Amino acid sequence: MSQKPSIPKGTRDFSPAEVARRNYITGIIRGQFERFGFQPIETPSFEQYDTLMGKYGEEGDRLIFKILNSGDFVKNLEPADLAAPDAQKWTPQLCEKALRYDLTVPFARYVVMHQNEIDFPFKRYQIQPVWRADRPQRGRFREFWQCDADVVGAGGIVQELELVQLYDRVFYELDLKGVTIKINHRKILSGIAEVIGAGEQLVDFTVALDKLDKIGREKVEAEMLQKGIPQAAVAKAAPLFELGGAAQGQLDQLKELLKDSKTGMEGLAELEELFTESSKLGLKASACQLQITLARGLNYYTGVILEVAAPESISMGSIGGGGRYDDLTGIFGLQGLSGVGISFGLDRIYLVLEQLGLFPDQLDQNLDVFCINFGPAEARDALRLVMGLRDRGLRADLYPEAAKLQKQFKYADKRGAPYVVLIGEEELANGTFIVKNMEEGSQQTYKREDWVVFARSLQT
Repeated sequence: MSQKPSIPKGTRDFSPAEVARRNYITGIIRGQFERFGFQPIETPSFEQYDTLMGKYGEEGDRLIFKILNSGDFVKNLEPADLAAPDAQKWTPQLCEKALRYDLTVPFARYVVMHQNEIDFPFKRYQIQPVWRADRPQRGRFREFWQCDADVVGAGGIVQELELVQLYDRVFYELDLKGVTIKINHRKILSGIAEVIGAGEQLVDFTVALDKLDKIGREKVEAEMLQKGIPQAAVAKAAPLFELGGAAQGQLDQLKELLKDSKTGMEGLAELEELFTESSKLGLKASACQLQITLARGLNYYTGVILEVAAPESISMGSIGGGGRYDDLTGIFGLQGLSGVGISFGLDRIYLVLEQLGLFPDQLDQNLDVFCINFGPAEARDALRLVMGLRDRGLRADLYPEAAKLQKQFKYADKRGAPYVVLIGEEELANGTFIVKNMEEGSQQTYKREDWVVFARSLQT
């Protein structure tokens, strides 16, 4: 009995039309990356287990796909180990490798391993798939692509300014207007935790705070209390839930709250400069917004943090995010190397563009010219024409057999070919070919030696 084929949950096959649209997005992103001076690298799809684990916080570590060792992977375990209720304790003995969770930690590993070959500051971009053992839902997959741009070896706020501009230029070229770039600072969050009396529970505080938009204030406060944050500290944090409006107004309120926190005031100064200078540079397709509850639970962010929201008319999670990580390479032995980066969520951007109808119509056209096959002799002549058109950079194809005309025309239509070439018995004898305009229904006859004139007409 034959087996019904299937694919794992959270993964997808992509049709030619979908690939064309994805390539359209990545082409624009790649073009802007290179325009901003970033260079491409690629890293393996899987890394050493120890390279990834412990870099994303408790929640992130649980979502990492582990790869079982080859052969008898349980030979080093005792029966008592296998009976233990907590499999996490013996997972390292079974798995020496894991699929990458993101592109940032592998990039940090790359920088450390290749530090003697790199010219700093190093601006790199990377467009590759990543994997997370998450619960699949709309806009969230277990296998998806990230498009990252990072700079290592450069401090100051200039790089953050550039990355905001990079986001804006990509969305402008995609014709995606109304995007919001939400901005916060980890030092501000550290300062808040400090002044409310939760400095020792910064991670628990920020992880809960980051969920405000998803689960609401009541559940956020309940999670903080559940994590052991004192009731008094939660009460002192209450003003955060009410902050809103213009960035400068929020910053002024925070200055009063954080006046006794050196760390918090440093974060405020950087954000004030970022908003001021971004306003001077101007944005074409997006707007910057201060969102003090934005935390991004990843442990490695230490400075500015960014998250990009789709236009309000679209119900979608973040379509990008990033931030500064001042010592990510330190975990691999290279101390004091500051970095900052952003990521574009290809799959979610695709869904947004699709819902808004922003993909160009010509993406559905994957051929410029299609030749009808009338038989062996006619097909050989048509193939010579097809090869000439291809040499001039046109996308041309020939039906592989002399099938019924209706079938061939239907195939040409599905391939989106605007022009169909006919070389039948009469045209073969006369040294001509007929070009049919599929949209207008008109047709024109060319002499065989004038094929270049036809090719040029398609390229103007």
